[in-house]
Amino acid sequence: MNNQKEKVWFITGASKGFGLALVKQLLANGHKVAATSRNALKIEEEIGSNPNLLPLTVDITNENEVKLAIEETVKTFGKIDVAVNNAGYMLLGALEEVSAKEFQQSMNVNVFAFQNVIRNVMPHFRKQGSGHFFNFASSAGYSADACAGSYNAVKSAIIGFSEALALEVKPFNVKVTIVSPGLFRTNFLGAFPVTQNKIEAYNTQQLVDAMNLFNGQQPGNPDKLVKILIDIAGKENAPLHLLMGKDAYERAVDYYESQLEKLKKLKELSFSTNFE
Repeated sequence: MNNQKEKVWFITGASKGFGLALVKQLLANGHKVAATSRNALKIEEEIGSNPNLLPLTVDITNENEVKLAIEETVKTFGKIDVAVNNAGYMLLGALEEVSAKEFQQSMNVNVFAFQNVIRNVMPHFRKQGSGHFFNFASSAGYSADACAGSYNAVKSAIIGFSEALALEVKPFNVKVTIVSPGLFRTNFLGAFPVTQNKIEAYNTQQLVDAMNLFNGQQPGNPDKLVKILIDIAGKENAPLHLLMGKDAYERAVDYYESQLEKLKKLKELSFSTNFE
């Protein structure tokens, strides 16, 4: 790919959190950025005017709007080098509590919207023979939490399809990195929705209260995370799985080690299903 100072980035969810922190650092380092939000004015209010910034109002669940935004980016900057699927949210609620509409909306924003970006950026990546996707998942995609099953589901889906995407696009010199943060000090914990249908037996409110209490105390520094993304963008050895934060790393490692131990205990039972 091109020199680090010449990259064009396309970023979803750029008006706050990791997305906004990433846009600010990229512009400070001389990169060109197409930054999307449901309201581009929020991006301009946060950053101001900059010739290297293209703020775009985009409903990422609408494929046509995503397609037009990507075309506008290429028209303005000539190319796209890095695409960042960052936009998303966490829905709390036990699976019995979460309505079909709530679950579907979570899937639309957290999964299907990612595919809208991938589907429309890939023709440009294939044509230029380079590119890099950063798909934001979460440490919650590696192991489950009671009363957050819909969030576990969407983040696990991102991990799964990103692994497949990495295999599919490797022949075109396109990289894929799954960014899985633990708890970082963004506005994420202060803005999550809770299912409307609450069933007292699950005590979902206990998890909600714990997260609200922890808000502002998260150990992760978002500026340090986005700097790492900028540093590894386009690099030949860019990792597929990028667990960010001590808590995220330990959560994933502990989970896989415990699961491997359980699987080995079931080896004989698993093998017993073959024809004799």
